[in-house]
Amino acid sequence: MSAPSAARLVLLRHAKSAWPDVADHERPLGPRGLRDAPAAGRWLRDTGCLPALVICSTARRTRETWALAAAQLGVEVPVRFDERVYAAEPEELLEVVSEVPQEVGTLLLVGHNPGLEELALSLARDAVGAAEAEAIARLSEKFPTSAIAVLACPGSWRELAPGSARLTDFAVPRGAAR
Repeated sequence: MSAPSAARLVLLRHAKSAWPDVADHERPLGPRGLRDAPAAGRWLRDTGCLPALVICSTARRTRETWALAAAQLGVEVPVRFDERVYAAEPEELLEVVSEVPQEVGTLLLVGHNPGLEELALSLARDAVGAAEAEAIARLSEKFPTSAIAVLACPGSWRELAPGSARLTDFAVPRGAAR
């Protein structure tokens, strides 16, 4: 019998937003975001990073990002909208993740910077090999809109702590301009 595989935490920063005269929480996606969010969904589908559960910020731009990405997956995925993800610090995001049932093998968190970038860097701060070190370097340089970080997380969601995960992928999917 083989050992259980590590859980995966997938962090998706919302796509590029517009800046109309509305409260920050209500900012919609801009034209580039409307192109890039579906590309993020295609990347998730094509790399086999299909989540068992999505936890999404309640901000309009994150909800729109998830709706456009989800439409590319080809499967229905349960989603929870959690106001704690909006403007969250890494410790607050870890608290949200710690509440996820252990049977969820791949969790997708759709949120904002700087929280997502800081969380990814904190969890995967100790690179194991050259490829992981290069991905961490790219991530620490910039975690742009529509960026996706994939982390392998041994143990339970409750046990997830700084330095306990491995960054297995970092991508910035972009949609084609029309």
